[in-house]
Amino acid sequence: MADAPARAADAAASGLPQFDLGQWPGQMVWMLIIFGVLVLLFTFVFTPRVGGTIADREDKISGDIGQARRLRDEAEAQSKAAADELAEARARAQRLAADAKAAVAAEAARRQGEEEARLAQVMADAEARIGAARTEAMSQVRGIAAETAQAIVERLTGQGADAAEVERGLASVG
Repeated sequence: MADAPARAADAAASGLPQFDLGQWPGQMVWMLIIFGVLVLLFTFVFTPRVGGTIADREDKISGDIGQARRLRDEAEAQSKAAADELAEARARAQRLAADAKAAVAAEAARRQGEEEARLAQVMADAEARIGAARTEAMSQVRGIAAETAQAIVERLTGQGADAAEVERGLASVG
């Protein structure tokens, strides 16, 4: 053991123990043991855990992407169905409006026809009354003319005119 202090003194004198070639075989053995333990730990413990976590995460991401695509497809299908329903509702509304417009136009034409017929009847009645009044007035014109002629003769001459003479005079004029 006297060798150990001499060796320690020699190592201290030579510098760092890493550079002492006599220490290298022991350091190499420990380095290989530590490297082997680290390789085993990484191979059987750390890498599988990290790989499992990565695989789980990839599975979750792909599942989420698949679900998002499925939901997008469902939303597109619902949107298309809603657009189809809207177009169908618009078409029904346009048909209803056209039918209502046609019904209103037919009703207006019927009422207009009734009003025109009523007005034509009123006009015919009025024309008949006017014709009757004209005929009556024309039948009385001769009497009025005779009375007027007698009044003019009496005023101009101061004597009354004979009705028979006035009638003969009117007959010759008209």
